[in-house]
Amino acid sequence: MRARAPASSANLGPGFDVLAIALSLYAEVEMVPSARLSLRTEGEGAELARDEHHLAARVARAVNGHDHFAIRVRSEIPVGRGLGSSAALTVAAAAAAGATDPLQVAVGFEGHAENAAASVHGGLISAAILDTGPVVRRFSLDPGIAFVVLVPDRELLTLDARSALDAEVPHCDAVFNLSRMGLLLAGLADRALLISAAGEDRLHQSQRAHLFPEASELLARLTKAGALVACWSGAGPSLLGICDGPEAAAQVRDAGQVALESLGVPGHATVIVPDLDGLIVEP
Repeated sequence: MRARAPASSANLGPGFDVLAIALSLYAEVEMVPSARLSLRTEGEGAELARDEHHLAARVARAVNGHDHFAIRVRSEIPVGRGLGSSAALTVAAAAAAGATDPLQVAVGFEGHAENAAASVHGGLISAAILDTGPVVRRFSLDPGIAFVVLVPDRELLTLDARSALDAEVPHCDAVFNLSRMGLLLAGLADRALLISAAGEDRLHQSQRAHLFPEASELLARLTKAGALVACWSGAGPSLLGICDGPEAAAQVRDAGQVALESLGVPGHATVIVPDLDGLIVEP
């Protein structure tokens, strides 16, 4: 069985642990029965240990109760960059291992649903975990919107990013984020309505700023170059610019690359399109 799942950018500013959009970078996993576990890895994450502790092997074991598979993993998604690499790999591995509900498997590994939900369903989604399991809803996405991602060469571990968050938030900050999330969803459906305030956040970005001190200046430069909204991608350190069309995106990408270089942050800026198909499984 072979399965492919896209990367994702979560939060999108105010939609912390709720919103995500699938992006056209992919993790592909192929599994066939074998007398013993074997792993072959290519692309991003190929340097990780190829043994029973590899995420794909652990997923196979969770789905089937054993890891007697020959597993091939090929990924285009940078690891530890806030682009949903582990969620995409988990979804693809669960599907390749024969899971009937790869999203449920991924939630068990991830602890939250939005990245995995985007990898399964594609497009722009919101996700909630109810007593009965994860529930996903897909939102309209203006086809004229283009995305720019700044991907630093440095990693930022999700555990460190999570530990930087406040255990409790003021009521006014929760309302602030909810109001901005409404603006964001309307603007993503119709880019004529998209304004920079739609990407504002009080729950996670400033709390994580000390983990990536250059982020605020990079975001400001994306906005100055023409991004309608600029925000962290997931837990970072990748940053996302949401732009009005491909020409604006190209301009923002070039400015983003210059900003990375001028601030001494090794990495690259790229224009990327959303993935609208989500998980694809082949026998």
